[in-house]
Amino acid sequence: MFKGFRLFLLRGNVIDLAVAVVIGGAFGAVVTALVKDLITPLIAAIGGKPDFSALQFAVNGSKFPIGDFVNALISFLMVATAVYFFIVAPMNALTARIHRGEAPPDPTTKKCPECLSEIPIAAKRCAHCTSPVG
Repeated sequence: MFKGFRLFLLRGNVIDLAVAVVIGGAFGAVVTALVKDLITPLIAAIGGKPDFSALQFAVNGSKFPIGDFVNALISFLMVATAVYFFIVAPMNALTARIHRGEAPPDPTTKKCPECLSEIPIAAKRCAHCTSPVG
């Protein structure tokens, strides 16, 4: 019983996932600190106090405190923007630079001339409309 559990734990994808979760948590703390300590004060310097927690509206005497939601939404958008511009865009540029000059892989599918569905290159007849393809 423990042998199977040990094999499960030592498979590459389980360990990779554990490492990704730990690094993701640490990276999340870094990005949150970046947004909280640098970007939010910049917004406060430009537009005033960036806290909407007191924002609310009332309908028929029922109060709807939407300020915390607005704060969370703005925080999410700032974190997503920081992640995109500081991580995703540079990684895409690096990947494009690494793969520059490589020939694209040979296609594995083609379009059926009759129904325009994707079919394997070696197919002699379309699986969707059954028309012969050459």
